[in-house]
Amino acid sequence: MKLQRKTGLRATALGALAVSGALVLTACGSDDNTGSPDGGKKTGATSSIKCDGAKGQLLASGSSAQKNAMDLWVKNYMAACPGVEINYKSSSSGEGIIAFNQGRVGFAGSDSALKPEEVAESKKICKSGQGINLPMVGGPIAIGYNVPGVKDLVLDAPTIAKIFNDKIKKWDDPAIAKLNPGAKLPSTPIQAFHRSEDSGTTQNLGKYLGKAAKADWPYEAEKKWPAPGGQAASGSSGVAAQVKQVEGAIGYFELSYAESQSIPAVQIATGAPAPVPATSENASKAIAAAKVKGTGKDLALELDYATKAEGAYPIVLVTYEVVCDTGNKADTLGTVKSFLTYTASDEGQKVLAEAGYAPIPAEINAKVRETVNGLS
Repeated sequence: MKLQRKTGLRATALGALAVSGALVLTACGSDDNTGSPDGGKKTGATSSIKCDGAKGQLLASGSSAQKNAMDLWVKNYMAACPGVEINYKSSSSGEGIIAFNQGRVGFAGSDSALKPEEVAESKKICKSGQGINLPMVGGPIAIGYNVPGVKDLVLDAPTIAKIFNDKIKKWDDPAIAKLNPGAKLPSTPIQAFHRSEDSGTTQNLGKYLGKAAKADWPYEAEKKWPAPGGQAASGSSGVAAQVKQVEGAIGYFELSYAESQSIPAVQIATGAPAPVPATSENASKAIAAAKVKGTGKDLALELDYATKAEGAYPIVLVTYEVVCDTGNKADTLGTVKSFLTYTASDEGQKVLAEAGYAPIPAEINAKVRETVNGLS
């Protein structure tokens, strides 16, 4: 278990938000005895959590990119609602959707919206409805690197594409040197790491490269890693661990993994006046321009991966909680609604920045709350 490191930017954005630096990200429960059984009405960080209808155990699984946010949410929620257990298994978006469509979990986390065939499959479980996407977690996908002596590394989309497509093989390549004048780049071989399993994080990186570096990334944006070469690791945590350990390594993972392990992240040259660092605030600027492309109760978003807006970090993901719009299991419906009501609340969204994520824009989040309230 790791404490999340606060940066000055995040501290400024949070202002007076009372989230203790001693909070430990854990999904195994809490020794906080301040919770109350009367609907979760209490003072402190979990004061707005309402436990109405929540009971027993709720199983969920999926996206590893949202694990650190989910762990913090679970800790706060279970502290406020004694007797309720939320068990989120961090695996991958693909595995989460499979578990959901097999009826093994109350909701799934996915960094990519459901495909049409996955929606069709969900109708077998959501007897009177179908699976829908609720955007709950936003954030930057950090491109972490391990090149001793090199700070504030700048890369652009074509260069990132060539690195992960096994076209650029050494750190002193002219393309990298051009973007980093004055940097002492070693001739160390590049060790590129990617996800071994189907991953929404992989798909979102592919969407970015496909939009911003079309000539150098000829692959469809899929959850399975498409390019030759490189080395595979399991989960965002596995990729981050490899980058941390291997000199010359580069990989992609949600920002909180970079921060918790002190892995430097690439600044992206987008065509804006200055390269853009991977921060929650900069990711929020990109996510704020997202548009809802889903229909009905589905709130899948369309992101602008090729943005050149000043200060907008372009490699972003939005993690969805996948639920049935109608036809949810009666024994877990109350807990699903109660828990997701908290995660979509002002308090639930504010703690995201504490964990290196970006809150969902208010206008979109208002629709999420309305949809959660109407789940049946």
